[in-house]
Amino acid sequence: MSLLNIKILHLDSNHPLLWQQLEEAGFNNEADYTSTKEEIEAKIQNYHGIVIRSRFKIDRTFLDKATNLQFIARVGAGLESIDCEYATSKGIHLIAAPEGNKNAVGEHALGMLLSLMNKLNRADRLVREGKWIREGNRGFELEHKTIGIIGYGNMGKSFAKKLQGFDVKVLCYDIQENIGDQNATQVSLKEIQEKADVLSLHIPWTPETDKMVNAEFIYSFVKPFWFINTSRGKNVVTADLVDALKTGKILGAALDVLEYEKLSFENLFIDSEKPAAFNYLLEAENVLLTPHIAGWTYESHEKLAQTIVNKIKAIY
Repeated sequence: MSLLNIKILHLDSNHPLLWQQLEEAGFNNEADYTSTKEEIEAKIQNYHGIVIRSRFKIDRTFLDKATNLQFIARVGAGLESIDCEYATSKGIHLIAAPEGNKNAVGEHALGMLLSLMNKLNRADRLVREGKWIREGNRGFELEHKTIGIIGYGNMGKSFAKKLQGFDVKVLCYDIQENIGDQNATQVSLKEIQEKADVLSLHIPWTPETDKMVNAEFIYSFVKPFWFINTSRGKNVVTADLVDALKTGKILGAALDVLEYEKLSFENLFIDSEKPAAFNYLLEAENVLLTPHIAGWTYESHEKLAQTIVNKIKAIY
């Protein structure tokens, strides 16, 4: 089969190089950014590949109708919006691009941590209000702290690399063995809970990680700690996080993701009445919030697209 006969349906807009390079390689590109999932299902048998970000969930119903599908390429780090096991059972290649935004996530996590520990956002706001408060904005240094990283894949490794030069001790925990490196020592979860001053999550959202950071998990830490989450919001029980902020067990939280996000990550799902825990986060001075943008830089936009192109071409 010539590449011209490989029809790829683009379901989300991405960096132009993705479309352009696939076209130059000989693939047949088509776009549909507006049809409903059901409308796409009605024609998906005509396509051999899909390029998607997070527009909708690719479930069994969708996959059963995609009778000629050879690959699904998600322009992002995770594949939780796809029924991976069922897709793989049908011989469909699954492509993600965690390499494409790992640097962005590492930099964002470090930026959030430094801002949190040095009260930069609070201090900035107060100065703008005409309040010159020095003692009330005294910060903490990273030097000699122990940083615990849970999840030592692309993102965790990027964050650990960024921490070099701060004279900190970096510990990592992962379900895979022997993945520690020159930037982090792999240890048990128990050791991280015994020693960490800072905890950063870099894990996917799976049945095993869902609601992992709950009260029992938090209070298993020996020391009060700063908490960073640039992974997935549903890995954390927000109400338990808020309780720990109130008791001082968590010294401050930097959250790029929230439990209340929709699966598409494009919207925040909040009922007309916001949960009390969310209201607390909005008001707390030791909480830093960003709208799921850790991996969302101008550079990563291009890198993600290039990674996807390279992986699609590698299949053929």
